[in-house]
Amino acid sequence: MGSEPGPLPNGKRFRSNVPLAPLTTLGLGGTADWFIEARGEGELLGALAAARKRGLPVTVLGGGSNVLVSDAGVRGLVVRVKGGGARRVDSRTVRAFAGMTMNGLVRWSIQRGLAGLEAWAGTPGTVGGAIHGNAHFGGREVGELVTGLRVADDAGRVETVCAEDVGFGPGGDALAGRGSVLLSADFGVRPADPAVLRRRARASLAFRKQTQPLAVPSAGCAFRNPDPEAISLPPGVPCAAGALLDRAGMKGARIGGARVSEVHANFLTAGPGATAADVHRLLGICQAAVQAAFGVNLIPELVLLGDFPS
Repeated sequence: MGSEPGPLPNGKRFRSNVPLAPLTTLGLGGTADWFIEARGEGELLGALAAARKRGLPVTVLGGGSNVLVSDAGVRGLVVRVKGGGARRVDSRTVRAFAGMTMNGLVRWSIQRGLAGLEAWAGTPGTVGGAIHGNAHFGGREVGELVTGLRVADDAGRVETVCAEDVGFGPGGDALAGRGSVLLSADFGVRPADPAVLRRRARASLAFRKQTQPLAVPSAGCAFRNPDPEAISLPPGVPCAAGALLDRAGMKGARIGGARVSEVHANFLTAGPGATAADVHRLLGICQAAVQAAFGVNLIPELVLLGDFPS
């Protein structure tokens, strides 16, 4: 691959052949050719510039949820966007760095008596990951809260994008096709009693604990919920990926060490000996089962990093 890239301005160095499995909630996958952590906008822009100079493809990794890393690893540079904070832009807007965890942002806003984000308590991963996947919970999408984004394009130019120009879709990648890396996101908030916000956050956490397999490694929801206006289902069948997988008989199905959760059928879990290939094969089997039972093509929410068989 040539000589090792030099240090970023703050002295952090790139590392080669870094295992990625410990950095994901599934705990699976191979190594990154090159890797660096970026803990602020300056470090992130510096990493992108270094990769651009050397012609390395860039993969951005946040909290490691909703991703499946290939057993063969990821070519080029993996930039793990981590940490950072939030600040008030004005009385109705909060700006958070892409590497801040969603839980961290929820706590930050509650402490300051700012409502709007409290229901997202317990959301795994980072602000950047939530934006890219348009994270959903309780019938709402995080894109509904976003008022603007700061992004860097392939040439390193930084621009501010209005939320209405992004094209948030149901569970889709908000930045797909833009060739952009998210730097920070602006969220709409309003004043509220912190005690009330804490109660809402605790209720959200309790619901997640009751309905999701949080005690075993998983990546979160495997598939997006279908668009109810685009499909026709038998009476009484909910238009939700988990319900369709359940009714297609997929709960408990397994390939190798990968298994469809008995708690929530839209969660694929990794047991002892599981590989990324196991999860990938089980993902395809789940799709085929729902297609056969209901004629519905489930779209994966799980993002594949690296090369997988077609």
